[in-house]
Amino acid sequence: MSSYEYLPQNESSLDDIRSETLIEKDSGSLKLMFSLVDLTTLNTDDTASKVKVMCEKMNDFPGQFPGYPLVGAICVYPSLVPVVHENLIVKHVNIASVAAGFPSSQTFPEVKEIESRMAVEAGANEIDIVISAGKFLNNELDYVSAEIRQIKKAVGDAKLKVILETGLLPDPSAIYRASMVSMESGADFIKTSTGKIQPAATPEAVLVMCHAIKFFMEQTGRKVGIKPAGGISTAEHALEYASIVKGVLGDEWLDPGLFRIGASRLANNLLSEIFSMETGTQQEISYF
Repeated sequence: MSSYEYLPQNESSLDDIRSETLIEKDSGSLKLMFSLVDLTTLNTDDTASKVKVMCEKMNDFPGQFPGYPLVGAICVYPSLVPVVHENLIVKHVNIASVAAGFPSSQTFPEVKEIESRMAVEAGANEIDIVISAGKFLNNELDYVSAEIRQIKKAVGDAKLKVILETGLLPDPSAIYRASMVSMESGADFIKTSTGKIQPAATPEAVLVMCHAIKFFMEQTGRKVGIKPAGGISTAEHALEYASIVKGVLGDEWLDPGLFRIGASRLANNLLSEIFSMETGTQQEISYF
């Protein structure tokens, strides 16, 4: 397993990015943020009927909000993937499933592989898994890598998002190392957090992850996506993360194919702000 050292002195800093105000807040930029959202429900009391209603609202969305983009994906637990697959009619919205013992990742590797494969067989085309944080913190990097490779093989062409759970990692070097191990092992996206542990997404963690993605692309030619998730609820939060991504990786990453935002409340807040900007009327929209 390769060893990587994080050397931030040669990279863009948060202060640099914030001082440049890379993305202005307007209806166009907020619609872009909306297109990056993974509309997520990951609660213990989730039900088939709740997820079916979410799908029906997504199906009706183009008629209710003409000219607005669709979200990037609907993200649910594995057992609810069939509900999304059966009820989501609108095109170009992906079906994402957490898997592999989410959110703790504390189960047998064989179970992780089977659950991930079953989620794809049920209709998911994106799989979000959590790195084995305990193994990683114990410096068992070969184990971590082998597990990710095994799951990537199991899910085939489905996009694999690897959650680093950055709130558990002690410093930027650990976040950088976890990013590199995940990408080397086949991750299509690296993601900050499950949202179940605090702190969840932070600008500092996303900056380090972007630097890792940039280095990995320069070394391999492969473009890996990034997904901040957990605690992102306002337009300002979303734009800050987008500005970091743009500042380090460029405009090409401001696309659902390479950038997602995991959130449950953000979509409605974005819709409210877009509506207010375009109509001049303050109105709280609670569509989803």
